[in-house]
Amino acid sequence: MPGDHNLFGLVAATMLLAVAIGAAALLLRQPLIVAFIAVGIAAGPAGLGWITPGRTTQLLATLGVSVLLFLVGLKLDLAVIRSMGPVALATGVGQVVFTSVFGFFIALALGLDPIPALYVAVALTFSSTIIIVKLLSDKREIDSLHGRIAVGLLIVQDLLVILAMIALVAVGPARGEGHPTDHAPSLWGGAFAIAAKGVGLLAGVGLLMRFVLPPLVHLIARSVELLILFATAWAVGLAAAAEFLGLSKEVGAFLAGVSLAATPYRDAIGGRLVSLRDFLLLFFFLGLGASLDLSRLGAQVVPAAVLSVFVLVGNPLIVMAIMGVMGYRRRTGFLTGLTVAQISEFSLILAALGVALGHINPDTMGLITLVGIVTIGLSTYMILYSQPLYQRLAPWLGVFERRVPHREAGHDHPAEDPRPDIILFGLGRYGERLARGLLRAGRRILAVDFDPRAVDAARRDGIHARYGDAEDPECPAMLPLGEARIIVSTVPVADVNLALLHHLRARGFVGPFAAAAHSVRDARHLESHGVEVVLMPFHDAADQAAERLAGLASPAVPTPPAVPRNTPA
Repeated sequence: MPGDHNLFGLVAATMLLAVAIGAAALLLRQPLIVAFIAVGIAAGPAGLGWITPGRTTQLLATLGVSVLLFLVGLKLDLAVIRSMGPVALATGVGQVVFTSVFGFFIALALGLDPIPALYVAVALTFSSTIIIVKLLSDKREIDSLHGRIAVGLLIVQDLLVILAMIALVAVGPARGEGHPTDHAPSLWGGAFAIAAKGVGLLAGVGLLMRFVLPPLVHLIARSVELLILFATAWAVGLAAAAEFLGLSKEVGAFLAGVSLAATPYRDAIGGRLVSLRDFLLLFFFLGLGASLDLSRLGAQVVPAAVLSVFVLVGNPLIVMAIMGVMGYRRRTGFLTGLTVAQISEFSLILAALGVALGHINPDTMGLITLVGIVTIGLSTYMILYSQPLYQRLAPWLGVFERRVPHREAGHDHPAEDPRPDIILFGLGRYGERLARGLLRAGRRILAVDFDPRAVDAARRDGIHARYGDAEDPECPAMLPLGEARIIVSTVPVADVNLALLHHLRARGFVGPFAAAAHSVRDARHLESHGVEVVLMPFHDAADQAAERLAGLASPAVPTPPAVPRNTPA
């Protein structure tokens, strides 16, 4: 950045520009990563000239990356991978391997040298955990089968990118032309030294996790402010220690997060550090955008277009093929595959590490960044409009599904299903309570939910339940619609309920349909489209609560008026 006399003003102006472009990105339903890179280009040497890659932005960017890796380690939930069985591991590793191999040969065909081609290929394999979790949460699909598989897959990718960073540090900086002979011995020696230091660091962190960190964190947690300060200092301190040992800062920050993941305070730490992470990462993407040479990006347009098509189309096809072989339906494979149709912030961090080590030049970094902008931008719309996209492509996706998709068949067709009076979609808090009330009233219930855990929990509690998604056009075909007198959806999303109603009518169900809504506007919208009964959980609960409280405030025996005290003479 320029001199100190106007540094503060330029930072303020750049942040205001980031707010403006970020607001435009939100209107376009784009992730802020794309917006921040655009800010870097606009405010960088190729634009307004407000910022230049230097010590200030690099320090803030490094802190942001360290906090990001710390939070990845802090949120590392191996239980998600275990609960999904082998699919998360097989899909995650398989996608990384196949994408790397195909991407490498595509990059070579585009004229890249082997080392830059390898970097490009590896960068194409990683998807953004931050973006995908945000999009799935906004669409209420984070607990669905494909959402849980996607989260497990992304965790596997996060672990693999850490290993890739360790491997790059083990290889070390690129050698000059004057040292051609002793490269292999030094490579093996460096790898052994890095491995030994890594084992030592792991052992030290393990001892601290066992004997020091639990009581220390418990003591510090008496003050939330001090707890957050300690967590940040621990992340940055262990990152610095790892760099001192010859490992990467990213590895140290990741281990710092893992070391605190088992404490009961990880959610409190993670929730409060997310904002700090996002603020500091702004400077990473600003610096990345500012370092792009627009005059040289023109030559990268064609390679970036080819590689973007490979990521947008090839990555989902690879995931669909793996999941199809494992026995999942084409719809589950398709929706999961869309979550890997972009490259992530880790791809850019990995490329930046390659530039720092001298393995690749800024042109390769620019190519990877361009692919990131294109794929992140387009894949966001693919995920947001995944349902209509699937309905258009479904006839051609049968090749990715076994004749008997056994992985999901066990959830769909349990032998004990009743002949239901009522089919109930949604086993959330409201749906489960509604199912219990209907059972007590003597009705035969069949519940349907897209969360396998909710289905299993309902069965354990004596509720007949199946796995199914209200947005899946094929779901009604697997239900005993001819037995049901009424179908109820407790999913409070108008578009989902209207899609379900359309699929039910298309399958010949002519009985009444009841759907939940959270607002009067949504309720009127549902009624105008033929929904016979609209349930409003919040309004109904508030009305019942008001009646009960009003009854408590009206006692049967009137309270006698208070007797005034005698005034002393």
